[in-house]
Amino acid sequence: MRSIWNGAISFGLVSIPIKLVNATESHSISFRQIHLTDGGRIRYRKVCELDAEEVPTAEIGKGYEEGDGSIIPITDEDLAQLPIATARTIEIMSFVPADEIDPLQMDAAYYLAANGATAAKPYTLLREALKRSRKVAIAKYALRGRERLGMLRVVDDVIAMHGLLWPDEIRAPEGVAPDADVTVREAELDLADALMATLGEVELSSLHDDYREAVEAMIAAKAGGAFEPTEAVVEPAGGQVIDLMAALEKSVKAAKASRGEAGSAGSAGGAEGSAEAEVTPIRGRRKSAAAAAPKAVGGKKSTAKSAAGKKTASGAAKKAAAAKSTSKSTAKSAKSAAAAKKTAGAAKKAAPARKRTSA
Repeated sequence: MRSIWNGAISFGLVSIPIKLVNATESHSISFRQIHLTDGGRIRYRKVCELDAEEVPTAEIGKGYEEGDGSIIPITDEDLAQLPIATARTIEIMSFVPADEIDPLQMDAAYYLAANGATAAKPYTLLREALKRSRKVAIAKYALRGRERLGMLRVVDDVIAMHGLLWPDEIRAPEGVAPDADVTVREAELDLADALMATLGEVELSSLHDDYREAVEAMIAAKAGGAFEPTEAVVEPAGGQVIDLMAALEKSVKAAKASRGEAGSAGSAGGAEGSAEAEVTPIRGRRKSAAAAAPKAVGGKKSTAKSAAGKKTASGAAKKAAAAKSTSKSTAKSAKSAAAAKKTAGAAKKAAPARKRTSA
């Protein structure tokens, strides 16, 4: 990657030569201005207001305009000779916990690369010190004609620097919060917490720019002559929430349904928006109960090979179960319908004998 700035990190008495490299890039689609009548390109030409001639980039410098309109020329050499330590140096001022940095201050991000073999040792020292302390470094540096504030932290095995806005560049949020006096109930907070928990976490690397992809597809279709304009269906962006509790409950149900989860919040009345639902037939439950009955009585599987045999064995099993409550000598299993009848008869004959014996 091409460096955009060369200098050094000043770390106490340690100086680390570094190169500044852009850490981010823009993938946004750029459009040109055209003449709607004939499609011609609209260009901006840099013209000198004194001689009305177009000026090439090599002949364009910078200057400061005073209140009376006069211009004071400023050259790069003038800026490089400014008597400040940050002209070519990233000067570390302190180390603070990362959570002390307000995300509102975050600006552009850069990678700091060690510039030369001699920079490897002090670069690694600073990197490991930042890792072990779990802190970030606050520094000042000058870039593109102005002094800036920066934050140094470790990303993998590289020191990264985030440009920070100066504290006085952060606007106070006056008049932004709702003016109405609103009270939030605990039940509403509980539902909001449930929705947050149901949505869970997201892998940031899986997110992508759907809008850019749609624009690229449209451009490709227009270029190929196959573009067919369609009426966009856009959901209303605003609206008044009629019932906040109902909206939260519905959101929790929809989130659980999308994740394939079932819960008390999602099962009440059925999860709305679910595409499919599996239903266990009642007939299947009866079959499974009937199949389990012979096992409970006889302890063995039925040996009947036909539908008629199964029905007979089932009836015999029921008679054997009734006989078991009045006699302990009932046979333990029924192999067939005939065996079951004999067992029932034996039980009846055994009853009078039992009475004689007890007498």
